[in-house]
Amino acid sequence: MLNTHIPLIPQRADPFIYKHSDGYYYFTASVPEYDGIELRRAKTLAGLAQADTRMVWLKPDQGSYSDLIWAPEIHFNQGAWYVYFAAAPSREIKDELFQHRMYAIRCDADNPVTADWTFEGQIDTGIDSFCLDATTFEHQGELYYLWAQKGPGIRGNSNLYIARMSDPLTLKDEPVMLTKPELDWETRGFWVNEGPAVIKGHGRVFISYSASATDENYCVGLLYADENADLMDPASWTKLPKPVFQTNAEMKMFGPGHNSFTQSEEGEDVLVYHARNYTEIEGDPLWDPNRHTFTKILNWDKDGLPVFGKPGQA
Repeated sequence: MLNTHIPLIPQRADPFIYKHSDGYYYFTASVPEYDGIELRRAKTLAGLAQADTRMVWLKPDQGSYSDLIWAPEIHFNQGAWYVYFAAAPSREIKDELFQHRMYAIRCDADNPVTADWTFEGQIDTGIDSFCLDATTFEHQGELYYLWAQKGPGIRGNSNLYIARMSDPLTLKDEPVMLTKPELDWETRGFWVNEGPAVIKGHGRVFISYSASATDENYCVGLLYADENADLMDPASWTKLPKPVFQTNAEMKMFGPGHNSFTQSEEGEDVLVYHARNYTEIEGDPLWDPNRHTFTKILNWDKDGLPVFGKPGQA
């Protein structure tokens, strides 16, 4: 039974949990210092809380990826481990945005927590602008890359884009935009669509994503497409008009978002996300370390749509 109102791991934002074929759960997230990539693993979800951690990669002192290491995700693609993450050359804001680009590290060992990792360089999308929050998924024999990026001539911080990959480090398509911030709940504080995550079920492919500023306005939206549709065609995707997961003030769960999906030991779908327990943030929410990792069971309704429920409640 998951403790839905108690953090699984405190002070870990943008959480990502991957259940591998070796029976282990692998966890990574943004650390409050934004200075590197931390990994841990355990045989159970609950065990991640006490698992030993290791910083498998630290940012260099200078250069294009030497600051603000954000939203790492660990994936096992085509026989090797990859962590995809975003990094900036500094904390300077230009044109109202940070200067993040997306990068990857690789490990070929069985246990990526204790082994060495190799920096593989930048993931080039063909668009030279602020970008972050990359995830990958396989579908019908294709490996896809899904991420958030500032779109040329489009208002806001980021839209969601998709492309197929020729290998785990290289895109083989021109990016296709799937959604941009346009609804009222996507444009509170900032115009943002970011943090995509993929889950499949009931004949569909679902993409959850986070919207608005990272304070109590942060929330989760949902796209879906038929599993046999062309995922590279924006017309294949339906965007729900309302958020599926948002602040639950009654439980003091504020700004839930940047989620991922995993499975329980019993095979149930599990929603992984971060949230804060208060709204009185001093200064920029980005520097407040108290976005904690939470988990809850993800249910499904009679129409085959995922039911996120409310943060802090089963």
